Amino acid sequence: MDDARELSRRTALALGGSGALGGALILAGCAPTDSGDSGGDGAGADSGSTTDGGSGDGASAPTDAAGEDVAALADIPVGGSISATIGGEPVLLSQPTAGEVVAFSAICTHQRCTVAPERASFVCPCHGSMFDPTTGEVEQGPALEPLPSVPVTVDGDRVIAG
Repeated sequence: MDDARELSRRTALALGGSGALGGALILAGCAPTDSGDSGGDGAGADSGSTTDGGSGDGASAPTDAAGEDVAALADIPVGGSISATIGGEPVLLSQPTAGEVVAFSAICTHQRCTVAPERASFVCPCHGSMFDPTTGEVEQGPALEPLPSVPVTVDGDRVIAG
């Protein structure tokens, strides 16, 4: 975690967080940052389900991951979804209809926690955002932006990145 940001939180809390300015300072300390560094330490929530790496946009898998074998088609239930990784980054794979696979970044667009497949949605364990597993669109906030899609193809009985 960025030591300067942590110091700011401690300072804001030590000041008592009184009034609108104090509340704004505390909330600012909780806001995600986009430092652009690609090697975050993954530290975050107690559950260990957050990530701090990447460029912040999560728009697609790393280019060197193209052609990577991601999963067996049979491992993704029709109408269901699974968690996987592409290029070391967490993704969610769904099979809306037999033989059709879509993939999305598993990094929540709200506070960058790792989203998981749950029943008929993708659910963020940190604040309860829910996403449509076929489109990545927000079904329930606090997230406002959809999960970025990740390109995948089906090659025979395998799902391939790119």
